[in-house]
Amino acid sequence: MASNTLSIGKSALAAAQVGISVTGHNIANASTPGFSRQVMVQGTAAAQDFGYGFLGQGTQITAIQRIYNETLSKHVNNSQATSSEINAYATQMTQIDNLLANPSAGVAPAIQEFFNTLQAASSNPGDAASRQTLLSAAQSLASRFRGVGDRLNEIGQDVNTQLGASVGLVNSYAKQIAQLNDAIESATGATSTAPNDLLDQRDQLINDLSKQLKVSVVKQDGVKYSVFVGNGLPLVLGNDTFSLTTARSPTDSSRLEVAYNNKGKSTILGSSSLAGGTIGGLIQFREQSLDSAQSKLGLVGLALSETFNQQHEQALDSAGKAGGQFFTVTAPLVNASTLNTGTAVVTADISDAKALTGSNYRLQYDGSNYKISKLSDNTSQSFATLPQAIDGISFNITSGAMASGDDFLVKPTALGATGFAVAISDISKMALGGPALTNAAATTNTGTGSISAAKLSAGYAASPLATPFTVTYSGGNLTGFPAAPVTVTNGAASTTYPASTPVPFTSGATYSVSGLSFTMGGTPNNTDKFNITPNTSTGKSDNRNALLLAALQTSATTLGGTASYEGAYGQLVSQIGSKTSELKVTGKAETELLAQAVASQQSESGVNLDEEATNLLRYQQAYQAAGKMMQIASQMFDTLLTLGG
Repeated sequence: MASNTLSIGKSALAAAQVGISVTGHNIANASTPGFSRQVMVQGTAAAQDFGYGFLGQGTQITAIQRIYNETLSKHVNNSQATSSEINAYATQMTQIDNLLANPSAGVAPAIQEFFNTLQAASSNPGDAASRQTLLSAAQSLASRFRGVGDRLNEIGQDVNTQLGASVGLVNSYAKQIAQLNDAIESATGATSTAPNDLLDQRDQLINDLSKQLKVSVVKQDGVKYSVFVGNGLPLVLGNDTFSLTTARSPTDSSRLEVAYNNKGKSTILGSSSLAGGTIGGLIQFREQSLDSAQSKLGLVGLALSETFNQQHEQALDSAGKAGGQFFTVTAPLVNASTLNTGTAVVTADISDAKALTGSNYRLQYDGSNYKISKLSDNTSQSFATLPQAIDGISFNITSGAMASGDDFLVKPTALGATGFAVAISDISKMALGGPALTNAAATTNTGTGSISAAKLSAGYAASPLATPFTVTYSGGNLTGFPAAPVTVTNGAASTTYPASTPVPFTSGATYSVSGLSFTMGGTPNNTDKFNITPNTSTGKSDNRNALLLAALQTSATTLGGTASYEGAYGQLVSQIGSKTSELKVTGKAETELLAQAVASQQSESGVNLDEEATNLLRYQQAYQAAGKMMQIASQMFDTLLTLGG
């Protein structure tokens, strides 16, 4: 019986020893990422029948169990992927928001300063110092456009770098998971028990992987993990791994795309296959916000350049010559896919800067029709032939022909900021004077009729007014226009009258002829005359075109005639600011949800040091009690030996 007591004490001593070791292991790894609390599971040893009944034979250790909840861990991983995605997006958006909304480094202050100096120059158009200040302000404006545009390009390159780093981490994690699959399978097969620490390491890798990209995990054979990304693409299958890589976009060589590598063949993944994690956030930022910011900033630059040039070209410089371009911008960008098999050379020309939307477009050919898709809202139109004009852009094939499946990416305004420059360097080339003078014959007219200053259309410079003409009022009609059609615009209604025919007088209407337009008002009397005369002066003291140029600042020259330059820029800043604020709020909420998910998981799987300290004391007392039992068994045995002697 003493030997039985000794073996019982020994089993109790061994159990207490293991309990102390497990508790110590928990305490040592309390701060180890991904560690799950472990517990010793005990059971009674098989009892022995002594005839008078079954007598217990002590205890045995049945398992070292990992406290792990698969549902809670999956919830943590999903929350981690969402939180990482939003925070990556928000971090990038904050950069753009700070850049565009900066009161000193943004574009809006430079636009305001340029038009302020233009107003000053209009007050003294012949002053060389005023013209030089205007030129300097124009160069500063161009520099500001280019600076902001270049910074947006740098942010795009930073996205490329971060995508490459994240793809590298994904591949590293995938290899480590596959290696752990093999190690876990070997350990489980050899002992039929779970290698808890290896399981923790693998689950932590899944969590780290979720920070980069949303994944789904399927347990294979009850032991191995199979990991999938996107729409079911395998990243890990047991001991085998696949990989992601980066590849240049077929339609934009400056952009890195995430691709799936399968036996050496890379397939670019769409944004729908790259949800969650840092990768998903970067892709969303680039496609939904960065591209839009670049295009809409370029829209402001392109619209300002086009409309300012149109007015500048219709006036006279200091030498009395027609003005040329004041600003220049880079032409729309058309990228042919590297996968195209046709020979077509596609161009996109700006036909109406006011109609530009700031969107990019995709031109595709299916063998019979041309499909033009507006990427900002995913709407599309199909045409049997080109050229076609959409949103102020004329799409055309200048040479060659498309083959079925050919694809072109068109960025009409993407270079409108980085390619913005001042075209003139000589202040005498500034066309601040008007080419035509208008006046009512004050000494002979008897009515109250009036005529405004002349404005010019885009075609005036090609055929400027060579000789004066006089318009005479008689019986409700006007005569004396040049031998050309006359268009009368009254509100939204326009009527064109053939050359050399009387034109009805309407007070407040605008009359357009030979590239000139002017507004007539009041109530003229019969034989009242109104003179339109070419400006033969040098233009040094004439400020009429300077005033018209200055008026462009507040004119609705962009976004379909709904916004001024600063208005369009303000909309961009507002959109970026709103999105940044939204992401910060959402990111804060997702961070809190992640913290809650982790807390729920840790409440079950985490190490509680107070609890472990209690366990340590409990096992210590059990160890001491078991030792005492063995001591008593030894004394009993010695007593038996003494009696036997």
